[in-house]
Amino acid sequence: MNRTDKTALIADAKERFDRAVSVALLNFQGMTVETVSELRRAFRKAGVEYKVLKNTVIRHALADSPYKQLAGDLAKDRKGDVKAHVALRGMTGVAWSYEDPAAAAKVVETFKKERAEKAQKLAIKTGMLGGQLIEGDRLAKIPGLKETRSEILGLILAPGANLYAALVVPGIQIVAILDTWVEKQKAAGGAE
Repeated sequence: MNRTDKTALIADAKERFDRAVSVALLNFQGMTVETVSELRRAFRKAGVEYKVLKNTVIRHALADSPYKQLAGDLAKDRKGDVKAHVALRGMTGVAWSYEDPAAAAKVVETFKKERAEKAQKLAIKTGMLGGQLIEGDRLAKIPGLKETRSEILGLILAPGANLYAALVVPGIQIVAILDTWVEKQKAAGGAE
């Protein structure tokens, strides 16, 4: 791969990282091609983009982002090695979520449960959300977009429902008291 192709690949990865709401870096070591293809289909179905990238591409794409600590020092030491975050060692798959921050992590959890023997080593190395690195299991526990929307809607509607109850309940109680009084009056008038 020549320099212009590498630069284009880094620019594409940087654009995806910038657009994403959350990102999960995956270790897919030990999975067959067939199992990885199934995982890709599950990601696509959930609206998550998945791609396998070289760690150096990821590091260069994240160099000028809020996730600099993941990129590490891009300069090589005397031995020709670079200091990178532990999540950028070994094979790395990248799952970008553009709408639901927990989508990628939930797909991984579901996939591991359904295909336990095929996806034993599938794991989230780290997650990225809001400029911070998050452990994979914590990323999966974040409420999804639908749950968050329904929770917000409930919070918005609660004051109105409480106000309605505060205004209506006293009137209902007065009507019940008056009905009881009328019934007593009828019973007292009919007894004579």
